[in-house]
Amino acid sequence: MANIMQEITGITKTGDKIIAYTIDNGRIKVRLSNYGAAILNLWVPDKDGIPADIVLGYDRIEQYFDNPCNFGVVVGPSANRIAGGKVTIDGRDYQMPQNENGNNLHTDFDSGLHKTVWDAEALGDNVTFTVNLEDGKYGLPGNRIMMVSYTLTDDDVLHIAYFGTSDKETVFNPTNHSYFNLAGEGSGDVLAHTLRLYASSFTPVDDELIPTGELRDVTGTPFDFKVEKPIGRDIAADDDQLKKGQGYDINFAIDDYDGGESLKPAVRVEEPESGRAMEVWTSLPGIQLYTANYVDEANAKGGRSYGQYSSLCLETQYFPDAVHHDNFVSPLTKAGGTYRSVTEFRFG
Repeated sequence: MANIMQEITGITKTGDKIIAYTIDNGRIKVRLSNYGAAILNLWVPDKDGIPADIVLGYDRIEQYFDNPCNFGVVVGPSANRIAGGKVTIDGRDYQMPQNENGNNLHTDFDSGLHKTVWDAEALGDNVTFTVNLEDGKYGLPGNRIMMVSYTLTDDDVLHIAYFGTSDKETVFNPTNHSYFNLAGEGSGDVLAHTLRLYASSFTPVDDELIPTGELRDVTGTPFDFKVEKPIGRDIAADDDQLKKGQGYDINFAIDDYDGGESLKPAVRVEEPESGRAMEVWTSLPGIQLYTANYVDEANAKGGRSYGQYSSLCLETQYFPDAVHHDNFVSPLTKAGGTYRSVTEFRFG
């Protein structure tokens, strides 16, 4: 069974202790933080058994106080984009921060979950982070309790479970925003990584990257990853959706979604040289593929720089702007109900 080590890594300006938790199963190690419920490091062996840290980030916890790319953190309670930042629940309008072109992205840049010190409990091979949000926080209704639970299993699975309860109907759609490079963070671009997406359709976006409501077949488009192919093969194709995002920044509809009753395969990604492979399985209907199109970080881990295409995000989620499209699965949880989702990163 995995074991857990704890260390104090810093203190916030308000005096809260920031603690890192390292879970080690003898092959894989993951280092987590109660600041942002973040994945700080994830060491995975290559085909020769040599480990490398495969997630982008920083050396000092204080650098996460800014963290404009959201390296490693949990974003929410509403991840991705909502048009106008407006949510209508039971006939009443709620206004979230308008932090990107008049829309809402990842809830709140300044004080979202990614910049919150969570309560933490470590036990066995598991660390669980908990936060309380008062009614009206981020413009959303409900006194809410949110939990994110990380477990590293003996068969090399990083299991992430999300929970939420509220005394009012509200939005729960958090996700982890880790950036992966299976060759090791800071080792160049990911264009040679091969990717398979278990998704036959995607949600095209307008000029502000808000979904139009259409579900578009991937067949014959650069978004067709039904058969494994290098990420870089079509990333520069003459396609309006790629041009809008300056690369892949799009939500895919995962095949065979069953309402969250079971985990479904969403992604398989492999780095040919190292032999590292990772699968993503989830109970959620969507996954955002983002190829670090706007990343420009000059002072990352080890003093290295990260640039465009240096990694990929695989953000499991309800579809962006689902509150405005009846044909999308709703991200709303009823008053007194329980939000629950699971995402697993499986390594081989």
